[in-house]
Amino acid sequence: MAQAKKVTLYILIVFVLYTIISSPERSAELVQIGFEGISKAAGQIGEFMTELVN
Repeated sequence: MAQAKKVTLYILIVFVLYTIISSPERSAELVQIGFEGISKAAGQIGEFMTELVN
């Protein structure tokens, strides 16, 4: 079972590296979208907590 996880992790890493090398512009867009989503989620949690305290 541990061996399968290790192999899967290596395959995933190789895939990510291949994707970054083959199309860096698209990879940058996806990372930016991900960080924007995280930022919006953090802002919404902050607003929720502020309203909860008030």
